[in-house]
Amino acid sequence: MSIPTEPIGSIPRPRALQEALAEHAEGRLSDTELAKLQQQATTDTLARLEELGSDVVVDGDQAKPSSITYPLPGLSLARDGVVIPYADGHTRQLPRLTAGPFRYQVRADTYLRAAKKLTDRPVKQAVVAPSALSLLYPVDRPIAGYSREAFLNDLANEAEAEIRGCLEAGAHCVQLDFTEARLSLKLDPSGGVLNDLIALNNKVLSRFTAAEQARLGVHTCPGADHDSTHSLDIDYAGLLPRLFQLKVGNFYLQLASEPDPERVLKIISDQLRPGARVFIGVIDPISTTVETPEEVRDRVLLASRYIPVDQLGTCDDAGFSPYADDTSTSRDLAFAKIEAHVRGTALASQALGL
Repeated sequence: MSIPTEPIGSIPRPRALQEALAEHAEGRLSDTELAKLQQQATTDTLARLEELGSDVVVDGDQAKPSSITYPLPGLSLARDGVVIPYADGHTRQLPRLTAGPFRYQVRADTYLRAAKKLTDRPVKQAVVAPSALSLLYPVDRPIAGYSREAFLNDLANEAEAEIRGCLEAGAHCVQLDFTEARLSLKLDPSGGVLNDLIALNNKVLSRFTAAEQARLGVHTCPGADHDSTHSLDIDYAGLLPRLFQLKVGNFYLQLASEPDPERVLKIISDQLRPGARVFIGVIDPISTTVETPEEVRDRVLLASRYIPVDQLGTCDDAGFSPYADDTSTSRDLAFAKIEAHVRGTALASQALGL
C-alpha cells in the first residue's frame, strides 16, 4: 500500500489555447478549430501527468470556460449575478438566471469520455457542486413563472444526472467542487447559508448507493484565482464539522496554505468517520515557489500523526486555473509543483514503511 495522490482538477492552459480562446470570443476562430486545440491541450495534460507518475489523472479542465460555468452556455442569463470578492481586490461575478426551466447545456461526462480515450490511467472528473449553481437564482427578484423551489428541484435532478453519467462513463472518482463553502461563512457567520448549501448537496448525494458514494468526493478551499483567495481568513473550525456530514467517501481539503495546519489536522481527526478518505493539500497553487519533495514529505508525515494512513491521501490545495483566463500561474510551474507532490508523497510512503 502507498498513499494515493490525486490532482484537484484545473491546470493552466497552454499559451496557444489561451490565444485561441480570445480569438474565439471575438468571433475570429471557429468552434471546430477551438475544439481541436482543446483536445491537443488535454492530450498533453494527460501525458505529462502520466510521466510524473500521478496515480490518478485529470484532463485539467482544458475545455472548460471555468469550473463553475461550464454547464451554462445557451441558458437565459444576465451578467449581474453574485459577486465573489478576492483578498487582492479583484472580483468574479456569476451570471443570473432569468428564465426557466434550468437544464445543464453541457455535462462533465462529455469531458470524461473524451479524456478516457486518451489514457489508460484512472481518470477523476471534477463537477460543479449543485450548491454553487444554486447561487444563480436571484434572491431579490423571483423569476416569473419559475419559483426558487422549482429551480432547486430541477437543479438537483440535473446534478444527479451529471454525476451518474460520470460514474457510468467509468470515472475513478467524481469530485464536487464546493469552494463556496468557506466563503458562505464569511457572508453569514451564523452558518445558516452553509447549512442550506450542505443540505442541497446531500439532497443530491443521498440518491446514490453506499457503493456509489464511495466513488464520490468533495473538494473545498478558500478559493484560488489570480494568486488570491476569497476566504482564507475564515476559521476552518466552523466549516469542517459540517463538511464531514456530506455523503461522500472522499474529502479533498486545502491545507498547505493554512497558517496552522496541525490545528486543522486535529479537527479532521475528531471529525473523520470510518471508511472515509481525506486527501490533504500538500501544494499551494497560488504560491510562486515550487515546494520541494522533502517539504511535501514532511507535510504528509505530520498528517499521518492524526489521520490513519489507510484513510490518507494527498492533493493540491486547489485547482491551478479554475477560470480559463487566469494566467497568473504558468503551465510549467504547475507541473513542477505536481512533480513535487508526487515525489514527496512517495517519500512519505517510504518513510512510513508502506
